[in-house]
Amino acid sequence: MKFSEHIKIYTRAVKMLFSFSRAYAWCTLLGSMIAAIIPYVPIYFSARLIDALYERAPLPTLLLYAALTVGLVFLLQLLNTYISSRRSIASGQMYRGENWTFSEKAMQMAYESIEDREVSLLRERIRIESQTGYNLYFLYNSFHSLVFDATNLLAALTLSISFFALPGIRLYMKLLFVLGVALTVACNIWATKRNVKLNHRFNDEVVKSNLILDKFYQYVEDYSSGKDIRLYGMADTLADFAVREDDFFCRAMIRKNVRAFSALLLTTVVQHVLRFGTYAILIYAALAGGVTVGSIAQYVSALFMMLGGISGLISAAQTIFENNKYLARYFSYHDIPNHMYQGSLTVEKRDDNEYYVEFRDVSFKYPNSDAWALRHVNLKFRVGEKLAVVGMNGSGKTTFIKLMCRLYDPTEGEILLNGVNIKKYDYDEYMSIFSVVFQDFRLLSFNLGQNVAASADYDGERVKRCLEQAGFGERLTTMPDGLETHLYRDIAQNGVEISGGEAQKIALARALYKDAPFIILDEPTAALDPISEYEVYSKFNEIAGEKTAIYISHRLASCRFCAKIAVFDHGGIVQTGSHNQLISDPSGKYHELWHAQAQYYTE
Repeated sequence: MKFSEHIKIYTRAVKMLFSFSRAYAWCTLLGSMIAAIIPYVPIYFSARLIDALYERAPLPTLLLYAALTVGLVFLLQLLNTYISSRRSIASGQMYRGENWTFSEKAMQMAYESIEDREVSLLRERIRIESQTGYNLYFLYNSFHSLVFDATNLLAALTLSISFFALPGIRLYMKLLFVLGVALTVACNIWATKRNVKLNHRFNDEVVKSNLILDKFYQYVEDYSSGKDIRLYGMADTLADFAVREDDFFCRAMIRKNVRAFSALLLTTVVQHVLRFGTYAILIYAALAGGVTVGSIAQYVSALFMMLGGISGLISAAQTIFENNKYLARYFSYHDIPNHMYQGSLTVEKRDDNEYYVEFRDVSFKYPNSDAWALRHVNLKFRVGEKLAVVGMNGSGKTTFIKLMCRLYDPTEGEILLNGVNIKKYDYDEYMSIFSVVFQDFRLLSFNLGQNVAASADYDGERVKRCLEQAGFGERLTTMPDGLETHLYRDIAQNGVEISGGEAQKIALARALYKDAPFIILDEPTAALDPISEYEVYSKFNEIAGEKTAIYISHRLASCRFCAKIAVFDHGGIVQTGSHNQLISDPSGKYHELWHAQAQYYTE
């Protein structure tokens, strides 16, 4: 990576830090500078006090130096304590800002990116790298270190620059000292570079193990996994797996630390040789009468702190360069484009319900796939109709719905609403006309009312009405806190565990609460038996009223009440019509599927 690229990435990261919390960033900047300056106050004034004592200065002068030493340090520490407290308060805002920005990116992505396995792995890797201290989390610390070490070095140079003008120290001694500093700097650069490479190699080596262990701990720490672990005797197997992965991680860590030791040893030896040489030079100058006792104390402390500042600055800079590689990956996630055309047309509001949806020769391939999920689909229906979409698993039913809702755009062909390509409508407004219950719906560990409304605030009476319409009314009366009852026990200890069927009814109530013109059920009752599924669909058919209802199922009997049925097979629509029309065609796919399924429900 070029130096200009490093500067660009770090500048972007610092700007992002300020955008999360300006208070945190400024407190870090000022606090780091003050913390670096504080040690130099007693160094300078203690040196003046020692010289004053040696010269038998009057008592007021001695007390003044003492007062300045203690007083200035007290004031600076008091100011730094206040800044640290403000920084601590602002840190919560900063961390929330980073977490929200990372989560918001996922919500703003095109859905095809969310389903892309490579994007999912990238997101997981970034999350784990952040947990181990890289990305923006490392930036918070490196920003403090960079400012602290730069200020420390500047203050040390200010107090020690006169060392090189001392007449009592020979020129070759000064040159030897400069050479020693240069050698120390070179060793620090080499050691830091080596350590950074070792860390990078180590992180690449264990990234897969980290991902696996992260999923492993998510599983074993989830209380709902306890049943399977006990019933199937999985405890020993899981423990052995964790031991193997941890052992691999520890061996890699030991190898890295052993290799880093040699570089650390050399740097430590060179630094201490230079420290001894500095003492020797100052002792020589003191014996020759070229430097005062107080100045010796000042130069020893300042020169040693200067070495620490140089070392820290080099380490911070090189580690920042290494972290920029992780930041580049972090920003690559934030830079994933959304190619979905957003549109600008308003969805027309009509009282006569004369809306028409048309699939016109639509074909579709999922990203990174050569297989057609849908091929030459043609279908037209009026809003207000009840449409059933049936077919075997993998026939393209869910893909059909994803395209209708504009989670994806067709690879070929177009989808029209009232004769207008749906790409031309405002994207968010178009999405708002659909209430969909997918087969993999999720409920959150919030209270019941919030789950139905999909919002922190909700209309209680409306929520109750929707739950009753979805068949959850009787169960609602047994909830200990009514609509305020928390679902599951991930957050609330007294949360209520609900069955799969109850969860499906809550999901149906959520679709009703949204009150959108389109209601789509994409096999949300697949876990139920066919009779129960038919009852749910039949009840929901009554609830839907004049709305457009689309029912998707691989069980044909569940949707036979619909006036129009579209039969999918191998990514295409092979038949359309009513149940009676389709069942009367013995050569049709619907007839074949109907009788194939019927044999399981007849004696």
